[in-house]
Amino acid sequence: MNTAIRPWSRRRFLGTVGGAAGFLILKDARSARSYHANEKLRVAAVGIGGMGAWNLAHFAGENVEFLGGNMLLKPAMRPETTGEDIVALCDVDERTADRLIPGKRNPAAETFARYPKAKRYLDYRQMLDEMDNQIDAVVVSTPDHLHAPISLAAMRRGKHVYCEKPGAHSVVEGRLMTQVAAEKGVATQLGTQMHASENYRRVVELIRSGAIGSVQEFHIWPRGEIGAPNDRPVETPPVPEGFHWDLFLGATRHRPYHPVYSRGCGGNWQRWWDFGCGNLGNMAGHFFDLAFWALELRHPLSVEAEGPPPHSETTPSRLHVRYRFPARGTLPPALLTWTQGNQPPPIFAENNIPNWAWGVFRGTEGMLLVNYDRYVLWPEAKFAGFVPPLPSIPRSIGEELGQRAEWMAAYRLLPSARKVAEVGHRLEWINACKTGSPTSCNFGYASAIMEAINLGAVAYRAGTRLDWDAANLRVTNAPHANALLTRAYRPGWGM
Repeated sequence: MNTAIRPWSRRRFLGTVGGAAGFLILKDARSARSYHANEKLRVAAVGIGGMGAWNLAHFAGENVEFLGGNMLLKPAMRPETTGEDIVALCDVDERTADRLIPGKRNPAAETFARYPKAKRYLDYRQMLDEMDNQIDAVVVSTPDHLHAPISLAAMRRGKHVYCEKPGAHSVVEGRLMTQVAAEKGVATQLGTQMHASENYRRVVELIRSGAIGSVQEFHIWPRGEIGAPNDRPVETPPVPEGFHWDLFLGATRHRPYHPVYSRGCGGNWQRWWDFGCGNLGNMAGHFFDLAFWALELRHPLSVEAEGPPPHSETTPSRLHVRYRFPARGTLPPALLTWTQGNQPPPIFAENNIPNWAWGVFRGTEGMLLVNYDRYVLWPEAKFAGFVPPLPSIPRSIGEELGQRAEWMAAYRLLPSARKVAEVGHRLEWINACKTGSPTSCNFGYASAIMEAINLGAVAYRAGTRLDWDAANLRVTNAPHANALLTRAYRPGWGM
């Protein structure tokens, strides 16, 4: 069974994984050692271009300025490296900017050069083998298909992990990540930065206070369509010098190189099922996080998806997904929907929802419109004079740090709320690595979001409603869909 994950033991997942929604406290991990005051964490990073460069700059307190355009950063004038120690860097692309397709993101070669003391690697497995005792924590900012393999390899060595969303590229991977994190007692955090924002906190408080009554629906519309499906290319151009295609594939089944699979080569890996999950995988982690937090959601009872006829290779340009959740204690059953494409869902069209809102909570007494930075009770006339509840959720740890002169200068082109979230979400994880304090988007909490994203993709690709037995990790009404709960792995790269 060297091409696919071995059959999971359902009993193995029960108890430790199926209901894990709370915070994880460190215990018995090799890297969960005692830290002296001001002692730096030894951080390694896998995937250091684009979002990886953005993440590292936060963790290192590096000499950069954060720009608003597509996670872009540039050198700035302030003291260098005031944060953690960056001891190892790993990326499959060594090309400099002049050898890449022009784009807005910082190439990995720039990041290699920015941290000259860090050891350089192309293969994360070699990095973990050679530097096992010199690494405390690992930051994973690769394409989606490598999130789980790298995170699991690091956690099994007792390393704390910060992983970009969606975190898992299959339902089984998300459950396994939660299990290993709990077994090893390491600090984990999914990269859903807006969880640390003040705006998200106020939205959660409004929902829980009953401001719009009993809430049974949350509808998400990110707008916009992506490209039409594509067949796998038949051409086999040479691999560019400095780009290590086999390592880019990692655990994923082999296919010949083509530039359509890599951003640095002019393509987009997110559109291909083997590497990503389309816009659902790219953005739903941020949007679902607010729904799961405010409505205390975990596992759906059923999932339905509609869109163009499924393509075996690429993700759809349009997609509508409906998740139905059971009652949770005193909370009623809930409906969560995701609509991707230019056609608005009915609740947006019928209520003239303004374009700035990507989410609508519907309650028995009204609606709450949301985006990352603002919220509005709707219709506004009905809630004129409304007095919101006093804040009850503690401020992010980034609130105080974000007021320091160096961070204010670094974030001069971004809104203050975004600064607090970007700094706070990452600092929360750093503190957890050092002290055992909780993280708010640990894998125990976030794996349910990972699972929902992947179940949406399974429902679409299987072409049927899924009746989901979360406790036993199986689809009960459509046995053929169960094959899509996991994915194939190449020999030597297994889970």
